[in-house]
Amino acid sequence: MAKIATDRTTIDLFAADKRPGRPKTNPLPREEQLKLNKRNQIKRDRNNGLKRIEFKVSGQLYEALGQAAIKANTTRNDLIEQLLEQALSR
Repeated sequence: MAKIATDRTTIDLFAADKRPGRPKTNPLPREEQLKLNKRNQIKRDRNNGLKRIEFKVSGQLYEALGQAAIKANTTRNDLIEQLLEQALSR
């Protein structure tokens, strides 16, 4: 049986052919990659002596913190850490 290069209905004939496009670099699905990356980030932070704190704030406060961080030329995380340290040192 002859094989026609444009016929893609018989996949077994084309299993060894390279497909154009970006190669698959990670065998895990994207959802699993995100979970693994987050787990590794938490481990790195823990090894660096950092602890996670999560809290909810209003949208206005969030925007104000973002603007203050831009003015201070720092990240929002660093700004919040500085503010907490100032409040505890009083």
